[in-house]
Amino acid sequence: MGAGHAHKLYRHGHSPVHALPPHCKLAAVLCFVLVVVSTPREAVWAFGLYAVLLAGVAALARVPAGFLLRRMLIEVPFVAFAVLMPFVVPGDQVQFLGLSLSVPGLWGAWNVLAKGTLGVAASVLLASTTELRALLLGLQRLKLPPMLVQIASFMIRYGDVITDELRRMSIARRSRGFEARGVRHWGVLGKSAGALFIRSYERGERVHLAMMSRGYTGTMPVIDEMTASRAQWTSAAALPLSALAVCLLGWTLL
Repeated sequence: MGAGHAHKLYRHGHSPVHALPPHCKLAAVLCFVLVVVSTPREAVWAFGLYAVLLAGVAALARVPAGFLLRRMLIEVPFVAFAVLMPFVVPGDQVQFLGLSLSVPGLWGAWNVLAKGTLGVAASVLLASTTELRALLLGLQRLKLPPMLVQIASFMIRYGDVITDELRRMSIARRSRGFEARGVRHWGVLGKSAGALFIRSYERGERVHLAMMSRGYTGTMPVIDEMTASRAQWTSAAALPLSALAVCLLGWTLL
């Protein structure tokens, strides 16, 4: 079972973080995110310590800061939402640079930005140090429902295939002089989307029949059985346990 190729987020390396089994890293990131979400928003210093912990992991994994920051741009829509909160959330108002800002909105924006950014950073670090194929094996190792793992596997494998099909259709339209300029061209784009759906569906049928003819019974064979030692679990647990200590301290000091 595999994804078929490396993804753009992955950064090849031989660091201790790269060497950890994928299910250990998945469990560690999940626990870290849960701890971050559970931290009171008023404990501002705690989020700074979480960022320091992630920076330490990035340094250990030899992932450059620029590489990490560029791939964190995916959270920009959430940042835009957070920026609006001080203007739309009702409550006590404060004045800043001539603007009237809501205090609950400011706290809400901080909550979204801090926790969202840390969650995205942890996820990007996971993807930067773990190949997609290994991530899928890790999910299977953690007893995620096999059907969900298979769906994710096929989505990753054939996502590029469908994207390439869409690119060829776009080239074919442009070679015939078509260029979408307004609402009147939406019909053509809709027909293209329908054609892409039919082609994808037919491809799925052919792949399924090919799998059935090769003995597929509803589960994919596991070629690489990944196991983790106690030392590896301990290393992976260092991040969430450190974050948990910070979180407990934050609740204590409130």
